[in-house]
Amino acid sequence: MTLPAAEFERETFGSFIAKAFANRSFVIGFVITSLIAGMALLSFFWTPYDVTKLIVADRMQPPSATHLFGTDQFGRDVLSMIMVGSRNSIAVALVAVGIGMGLGVPLGCWAAARGGFLDEAVMRFNDLVFAFPALLSAVMITAIFGPGAINAIIAIGIFNIPVFARVARAGALAIWPREFILAARAAGKGKALITVEHILPNIANLLLVQGTIQFALGILAEAGLSYLGLGAQPPMPSWGRMLFEAQTLMMVAPYLALFPGFAIVITVLGLNLLGDGVSDVLDPKLRRQR
Repeated sequence: MTLPAAEFERETFGSFIAKAFANRSFVIGFVITSLIAGMALLSFFWTPYDVTKLIVADRMQPPSATHLFGTDQFGRDVLSMIMVGSRNSIAVALVAVGIGMGLGVPLGCWAAARGGFLDEAVMRFNDLVFAFPALLSAVMITAIFGPGAINAIIAIGIFNIPVFARVARAGALAIWPREFILAARAAGKGKALITVEHILPNIANLLLVQGTIQFALGILAEAGLSYLGLGAQPPMPSWGRMLFEAQTLMMVAPYLALFPGFAIVITVLGLNLLGDGVSDVLDPKLRRQR
């Protein structure tokens, strides 16, 4: 999903917070995302059980007071694995979005500022990247360079580059004809300085909303790669690999797939609601329509 360029109202941080917490989608998304992030942070310091320790005597225990989410076929606590897996998913998606934004935004702004042949070349390159499905491209890259979290980050980040390039270019093209840009050019400012001082601040809202969307898609992509065995490798838990390991045990222990699947769904839902809420608050046109 790529948002069209829009013209945003500038408002104080306090005003934004007040409007944001009056928006139901933002509040629900913020609460869900905060809980998942808090769980990931907590896992660095504490988990109910050691996820690298195999206790065969405790294997395949259903949810109980001792193991709230049960144990898997190796006796590992499912809740502890979900907690540790959350930080892996968040880290991969966050760094991948950072790569896409860090390379795509300058590329899109540069294309909008230069125009002509260079702009067309950048857009055709974006079309070439978009011609391949994101997950297929990620599978190809990780298959060539080997499985692992680093290669998953690179694979997802590469797909994010044209997404942010398109958003930045569309937003910048909407800003360049404005009067204050013409005044800045008349004052002798170069295109690079105008981009930094005027274009980027005016498209930051667009990039923020798109960032939340790509973050959610990054969570899904990481889970998909881990499911295929191309993401984080053992003994590091991963939501996607937990689903893969649970698929042959669905008839005897459905909870092994239920809990990691629910973690993926609720995380993506929370991020999408957060993105919708931010979009509603920042885009005056959407606020008027709704």
